[in-house]
Amino acid sequence: MSKRTVEVALATPGLDAQGQPTRVPVGVAGEPPPPPPPPPSAEPAEPELGGEHMLVNLGPQHPATHGVLRLVVELDGETVVRVIPHVGYLHSGFEKLGEYRHYNQIIPLTDRTDYLSPMANNVGFALAAERLMGIEITPRCKVLRVIACEMSRIISHMVWLGTTSIDLGAFTPFLWAFQERERIYDLQEMWTGARLTTSVTRVGGMLADIPDGFTEGLRHFTKTYPKTLSEIDRVLTRNAVWAGRTQNVGVMTAEEAIDYSLSGPMLRASGVPYDVRKDHPYLDYETYEFEVPVGEHGDVYDRYLARLEECHQSNRILEQALQRLPDGPVNVDDPRVILPPKSRAMGDMEAMIYHFKQVMEGVKAPVGEAYVGIENPKGELGNYLVSDGTAKPVRWRIRPPSFINLAALAKMAEGHLLSDLIAINASVDIVMGEVDR
Repeated sequence: MSKRTVEVALATPGLDAQGQPTRVPVGVAGEPPPPPPPPPSAEPAEPELGGEHMLVNLGPQHPATHGVLRLVVELDGETVVRVIPHVGYLHSGFEKLGEYRHYNQIIPLTDRTDYLSPMANNVGFALAAERLMGIEITPRCKVLRVIACEMSRIISHMVWLGTTSIDLGAFTPFLWAFQERERIYDLQEMWTGARLTTSVTRVGGMLADIPDGFTEGLRHFTKTYPKTLSEIDRVLTRNAVWAGRTQNVGVMTAEEAIDYSLSGPMLRASGVPYDVRKDHPYLDYETYEFEVPVGEHGDVYDRYLARLEECHQSNRILEQALQRLPDGPVNVDDPRVILPPKSRAMGDMEAMIYHFKQVMEGVKAPVGEAYVGIENPKGELGNYLVSDGTAKPVRWRIRPPSFINLAALAKMAEGHLLSDLIAINASVDIVMGEVDR
């Protein structure tokens, strides 16, 4: 074994510049002295911990997915790496069913797509069928359809506001919102006999004219509804918890929103001032005074503000519609399109023939195609019809705003926490009957 010579520096301790005693380290000759120990205030370096990403199923039996939506979420800890929406659990097949139904028989199917705004769906399909057939509806019918659409917008936004509040931990606004929704449902029931599946339109007119007491009930609603909106605004808009859960979460820029074909409040919250009622008017919407709320940041908070303000604007439109509601018939005067009254059909041979032919053969449309888009509560709802000259469409396709808006979920959620995914998914405002149409 070789020997190693160790030289020890022997000396008495000296003093440093501050007058403190210094310690002379023992070292090996020819080697640098060991580094001084770290100061006690220095924090130790954080160790590198290896880990694997985790796949989590959110839904389809989860209340926060707002329907039978399955989200396959890839997580790094609590951070969302990727989201894959899985749809198709309802498998309704409405569009294919419509190809085997007369045009008026399709209207009950539209109730069941976006079942949170059924009357607006009825109006959208009826407008497409009337454009295909070249039918011009009466002035009273136009105003009644505007009333139906704006009532639907209010109840849809109330459901969204209430359920999103619960998702983020606020229960009281849910109760307020659903109280207002019930008041609209009472009016719908008075008009159509149904609260959810209304089937209020017919090709060329309406199921029925509004009953006695309807305008008074709606007028009372328009006067008292803003108070509830101001209460919700007072509780949520400047609430620190609400703002912290929604601001700068799920941001979509204007360019990204356009690239993803978003529409409705999802698009306008990103700063794009597009509203079908303004840009492609129908039902004389260009003659009504209302504003289109547009956001700046494109986050969950701006989507909340956009929908809250849309409720105020819908209330304005309802007030104007009640003021201008004209007298006159609600249906076109054409027995080939509108069923004759039952009293006439039972006592007049010609009326009975028209009644028989409509029920047995349906209303025939000329050969052609038509597309009509309307501003539904969730975005642009489009109905595309192709006719081969028979009483049944050869093709019926829906442009569902929920389905298209849902495609942006993965982009919005990436990099956020799992708890933020709940808020982002709620802000899209989907309804699975429309997504899985």
